[in-house]
Amino acid sequence: MLKKILIANRGEIACRVIRTARKLGYRTVAVYSDADAQAPHVSLADEAVCIGPAPAAESYLKGDVLLDACRRTGANAIHPGYGFLSENAAFAEACRDAGVIFIGPSPEAIRVMGDKAGAKAEMIKAGVPTAPGYLGANQDDEHLIGEAERLGFPLLVKAVSGGGGRGMRLVHHKEELPQAITSARREAQSAFGDGTLMLERLILNGRHIEIQVFADGHGNAVYIGERDCTAQRRRQKVIEESPSPVVSAEMRAAMGRDAVLAAQAIHYCGAGTIEYIVDQDLNYYFLEMNTRLQVEHPVTEMISGLDLVEWQLRVAAGQPLPLTQDQITLSGHAIEARLYTEDPYANFAPQTGRIAWWRPEQALYDGVRIDAGIREGGEVTPHYDPMVAKLIVHGRDRDDAIRRLIATLDDAPLLGLQHNARFLRDLVDHPRFREGSMTTTLIDQWQVDGEPLLQRPVASDTCWLIAAALHAVHHEGHATGLRAASVAGYDLPLQCADTRRTLRVQHGSGDTYLVHPTPTAPATSLRLISHDATTGWLRYELDGIQRRLRAVWVADTLHLVQDAAVFTFTEVSAWPDQGAGQDPSRGLAPVAGTVAQVLVKAGDKVTEGQALLSIEAMKMEMWLSAQAPGVVKAVYATPGEQVQAKTLLIDIELTKED
Repeated sequence: MLKKILIANRGEIACRVIRTARKLGYRTVAVYSDADAQAPHVSLADEAVCIGPAPAAESYLKGDVLLDACRRTGANAIHPGYGFLSENAAFAEACRDAGVIFIGPSPEAIRVMGDKAGAKAEMIKAGVPTAPGYLGANQDDEHLIGEAERLGFPLLVKAVSGGGGRGMRLVHHKEELPQAITSARREAQSAFGDGTLMLERLILNGRHIEIQVFADGHGNAVYIGERDCTAQRRRQKVIEESPSPVVSAEMRAAMGRDAVLAAQAIHYCGAGTIEYIVDQDLNYYFLEMNTRLQVEHPVTEMISGLDLVEWQLRVAAGQPLPLTQDQITLSGHAIEARLYTEDPYANFAPQTGRIAWWRPEQALYDGVRIDAGIREGGEVTPHYDPMVAKLIVHGRDRDDAIRRLIATLDDAPLLGLQHNARFLRDLVDHPRFREGSMTTTLIDQWQVDGEPLLQRPVASDTCWLIAAALHAVHHEGHATGLRAASVAGYDLPLQCADTRRTLRVQHGSGDTYLVHPTPTAPATSLRLISHDATTGWLRYELDGIQRRLRAVWVADTLHLVQDAAVFTFTEVSAWPDQGAGQDPSRGLAPVAGTVAQVLVKAGDKVTEGQALLSIEAMKMEMWLSAQAPGVVKAVYATPGEQVQAKTLLIDIELTKED
């Protein structure tokens, strides 16, 4: 019998579980690391317990510490969320041995599906379609290379205990295999404590479609539609939707029947997801089973009207499933966008820093849901996943849902550090997404091809005009409303990203400003009508048309949000910065994180593009490469060392041209 529930997780999923538990009358216990002491999930729960230092290995992955927190607070159940220990059979078993209810499947089911090679073998026995691959115990590099040649390229090197794209490498040619095997094994060992690998034939131009399954302890099992998770970068999802734009009713029924068959084959109980890869002919093949609640479960909730966490709690309490298969109905279309603090225009590098502005309640209209685990003023650290929020919308149909999502991305800006909101907006409006022809590797291919979608947006001329006028107001002070005290015109040098411009600003009549795009260019008349400090909305008039745009001051930096892109403007010296630009002789840390490996030493010759070292940040591996040929003068990094972004790690003496 459930009494009090400890949520063994953090961020948005911890908040989401706490809300449903509270709705059902359960008391909750949050756990937190030193880095999360001020996180929203801590204050949302009835009780909270600190479980250790910031690194997950010393806090959220410490099963004995979590069980001790249960003992100290009287919690008799643990909800693991997703990630961390949610698919750890040993932890589920430890919970059972301690008399604590693990809100998830049995340790035996987790163990079967946690071994991707073993799970695939079970599915073959159960008659579920699977893709060709190597599942053997021989893990020697030479043997893996031989098996890869037998399968043919391209293929995937996958960690058998992996998930979320970690421990997975795409290999196009034999020459890439040794590094892919080494890198995948190391990442898998670090993330999951198991470096065992498998090989799988890559389904070219495939789609990633998964089925939500649910089973109880009374022999009942159902599926609740499908989710299309094809839009991915580096094998990690960025957009999920339901229903899939390519799945017919007949195909949905077939995939659902096989998903239920897969769950029943291992006597599954609780929420689970059967993931398929679908080829160009719409043949589907079993990939893996996630024995937990998925990040993207809200899209299923939006089209079904069900609360899947409530179902989890009811099943864990020994109750039967609330509905039978023929009672489950789906309506409309739902899309979820994952808001990551990463720079999509710099190889999706993770970003850390303080959240200067986050007020998602201003974007909550009918059919909109935002699940987040951050708050304004909080910090995004390098210790955890860069996903900070999920924006979910529900519409009558797919076009309706896309339109709502674009509006939500516009109206819920995150300020203070770089993120992928504009990329998400452009992605769902891209012809390939709108026509339903995405593939799991398309975004990665776009990076190689220089797709305009992945080029950094630049501030419009209108943004520069508004920035100049607002800086004039901010700089000169104002007596009433937006009227500046000074009326004298002057030159105003501003910088936005790597661009500097000097504009001439003069206060006209009332709340009108005359802004010259350059000191000698004709002036443009811009009227600042109103500026709401709470919402950030600025209403202005330009060319006889009133519009609005979000404008927020953070100290002396102005943030303007246009079409979900955030542009920051600062007043700078009129003299150019002689030190601007990147020095190719200085190898700086691309992100904050932990040095994973160093591939060069002093005296080594390097070529342009050669990998120098890797940094593990937010569960991803980022590489520092040589920007020009030369000889390594000094290396200042060692494996395991924590570094901050832009820290000098390697000095290179550049090769002089003849």
